[in-house]
Amino acid sequence: MTIPRHQKAIAVRAVGLSQPLRTLTDVIDYSSVCVFVMWNGNPLGRVDIVNQRQPISVARLSEAIVDQLAVQLLKGILTQHSMVTDGEAAAMPASLSPDVPVSIVVATLDRPGGLRNCLRCLVAQESPRPVEIIVVDNNPASGVTPPVVAEFPGVALVSERRKGLAYARNKGIITSRGDIVIATDDDVTIPRDWLEKLLAPFVRSDVMVVTGNVLPLELETTAQHLFEVYGGLGRGFEPLEVDGDWFRSIRLSGVPTWKLGATANAAFRASIFSDPQIGLMDETLGPGMPSGVGEDTYLFYKVLKAGYTITYEPAAYVWHKHRRDLPAFRRQIYDYSKGHVAYHLRTLLRDHDLRALVHVAVRLPGWHVWRIICQIKDRLRGQRSDYSLSLILLEMAGNLAGPWSLWQSCRRVKREGRSQPYIPVSQRTDTVKEPPLIEAHDYASADVL
Repeated sequence: MTIPRHQKAIAVRAVGLSQPLRTLTDVIDYSSVCVFVMWNGNPLGRVDIVNQRQPISVARLSEAIVDQLAVQLLKGILTQHSMVTDGEAAAMPASLSPDVPVSIVVATLDRPGGLRNCLRCLVAQESPRPVEIIVVDNNPASGVTPPVVAEFPGVALVSERRKGLAYARNKGIITSRGDIVIATDDDVTIPRDWLEKLLAPFVRSDVMVVTGNVLPLELETTAQHLFEVYGGLGRGFEPLEVDGDWFRSIRLSGVPTWKLGATANAAFRASIFSDPQIGLMDETLGPGMPSGVGEDTYLFYKVLKAGYTITYEPAAYVWHKHRRDLPAFRRQIYDYSKGHVAYHLRTLLRDHDLRALVHVAVRLPGWHVWRIICQIKDRLRGQRSDYSLSLILLEMAGNLAGPWSLWQSCRRVKREGRSQPYIPVSQRTDTVKEPPLIEAHDYASADVL
């Protein structure tokens, strides 16, 4: 994706093809527009239009959608027609029983505005099943989070004083009572039908993890543009399924579990957390620790190593608000680069996976060298990339800091201790009731774009 360098902001809009298209008149303050095209409520793809601060007519919008998403449109039409075979309606796919209880864990660290919006979206979900919402306050000393949670009756609040996203999410997991546990961030906005779409693949007993798409809520700043250029949090618009065979088929490279999604939008069968081969998230990895990230990718790794299936379901999407300023973006990229190496080192040291060594020592440096060469060639041709050479060098610095940061994280966890183990609900001695049925409320902020 190339972003014009003079451009300061890109409008983000969503259009559905189930209704007649309309002229986009609310984009005259922008020079370019990112349009997410929906088909029956599911994201079909992304279309970028340079509008030069002018409205986008129906004809222009239609032309851009056809030009940029022709293949996806054809797939959508064929999928719809394939539901009817030889004149008879095809059987509808099985759905997860509404009796299956679900827990949604939201870890937060002093972001009351984002948390309030996230909770409004969660309590507005259209779902027939028992849903438990747990907010984990990762800075209880501040007193910022409890007043927000108090605005939402039925939402549970627990505290985790030890800093770190893995610590916080583990606290929510061991507190939860659902058969399926969902992790999401406090800076996402969620459509009303998200929950059931994310749960649908669990109708298969071999599926242990389902991840969903993560789309940018806004692209108003340079930092937000660059994060999407970097790769963002979404993993595209095509479903994906991997299992133990995929895990074992990878040669001469670390297992690329980062391509499977992120815990900004992920669901887990609760039984994996008591599986001795899997367990909870690794506290030495992830935001809030020196290692930066990796707690989710390593959990995915352990699930696949145990022989289970992970599916990526792009129809279950959320809107994520990226960091707005460049210093925060640079810190984020640096942390991601540290965590990338820390994740591989964890698989090397704990799982004795030699593929990680090949990745860190050979493939990753080679990838950076290739990118630098491409940057130099572009500059010799008079072209400049939006993702600058300084950002590549920042990634390399983060990679080099990965081993040291992992060692620091291990020392911190040794001081502060591991999370308590997850105990299946059926084995618990307390008498707390099952997850309550959260009644949906008509919060306007749950419907965006």
